[in-house]
Amino acid sequence: MKKTLIVIDMQRDFINGSLGTREAEAIVARVKEKIAQYQRDGDEIIFTRDTHQDNYLTTNEGRHLPVVHCVEGTDGWQIADCLEVPGAIYINKPAFGFTGWKEYALEDVELIGLCTDICVVSNALIIKALYPEIRVRVDASCCAGVTPETHQAALATMKMCQVEITGLSD
Repeated sequence: MKKTLIVIDMQRDFINGSLGTREAEAIVARVKEKIAQYQRDGDEIIFTRDTHQDNYLTTNEGRHLPVVHCVEGTDGWQIADCLEVPGAIYINKPAFGFTGWKEYALEDVELIGLCTDICVVSNALIIKALYPEIRVRVDASCCAGVTPETHQAALATMKMCQVEITGLSD
């Protein structure tokens, strides 16, 4: 069975840039370890990149979140140093959730990354809707939300939608 790790938006702007948080910075080492594990096992690794253009502030999202971030080609758009690995797939997505997951014939999926309460939850639920019978899980220890409270709320929402939540601290 093909296993896929989907690393959601581990970009500089979300870690220590314009939308960075201490919680995001705190998960980088665990994310790196998880990526290395999948790489050692020869499993598929997909990185998504939140991708905006220079007109971001005039978009619907930009009007609701007026903080310029992840403009394609900028330093903040890049995946965090030390996380990229050879052979990974990269998906540039202009919105919270990527709607092209059917192209990847997913069988067993684990999601990690940022932000739990926006892009991770969106992609987990899209994948679950497209592939209702596959195993979809989220490692909570490798995710961070906009706030700790909304991180927890997103985990609860995903659990209610039959996404397996792992990596919870006792």
